[in-house]
Amino acid sequence: MIVVALAGQGRYIMGTLSILREPREGLGESLMNSFDQVPYNPDNSVPANIFADNPDPRCPVVLLLDKSGSMRGTPIEQLNEGLRAFQRDMSSDPLAARRIEVAIVSFGPITSDTDFITMDSFTPPTLHPEGDTPMGRAITVGLDMLAERKRIYRENGIAYFRPWIFLITDGAPTDKWAEAARRVREEETAKRVAFFAVGVEGADFDRLAQISVREPIRLKGLRFTDLFKWLSASLAAVSRSQPGTSVALPAVRGWAEI
Repeated sequence: MIVVALAGQGRYIMGTLSILREPREGLGESLMNSFDQVPYNPDNSVPANIFADNPDPRCPVVLLLDKSGSMRGTPIEQLNEGLRAFQRDMSSDPLAARRIEVAIVSFGPITSDTDFITMDSFTPPTLHPEGDTPMGRAITVGLDMLAERKRIYRENGIAYFRPWIFLITDGAPTDKWAEAARRVREEETAKRVAFFAVGVEGADFDRLAQISVREPIRLKGLRFTDLFKWLSASLAAVSRSQPGTSVALPAVRGWAEI
């Protein structure tokens, strides 16, 4: 699961990202043999053979994307183009396409646009601007989705790396956000998630700094495509790694302001 650590961008940026499995939440005692399966699920929400064709370790990523009314026009167009570039880059890497799972939650209003899916099957949604900025609730939804996905991994004996959450916004929360911030910091402290916040022009960076343990990153202009190309390269590096190691991520060049 994912959130990003950046190289070469000042004191708050890290050059490596720990991808150790979470304490007692990787394989550990939950490791199953090859004959164990998910119990019969009458509503078919989690098929018993969900990992039969691809038992590779997973790195789940949640993208929390602001589609509020203030993103109307060029900003949302460039964000959508960035998602298409992300799909092209990730699907062209055979290993990353099998190991990186992405889910997309957009907000306002909050919608689950894509549930967790490997990049070889991912089709980017087209986001349409509307509503306000219920960021607190969106973060909560993202954290809950990760918790459920990890449960499914454990039940199926699938190894997984530390999850990522990648938040992109041009505003400030219009809902209650303190509890979501507390959960983010708790999950970070326990190394159960890596959370990154990227602010577009107009974002409330003071508020983002209260939510994210890492200092928020300021997007240069509307360079969403460059941002997603960096994210693709970073996740590809993770996909080639082994549990218990650290990964050097690409330097941030061109899309972020220091």
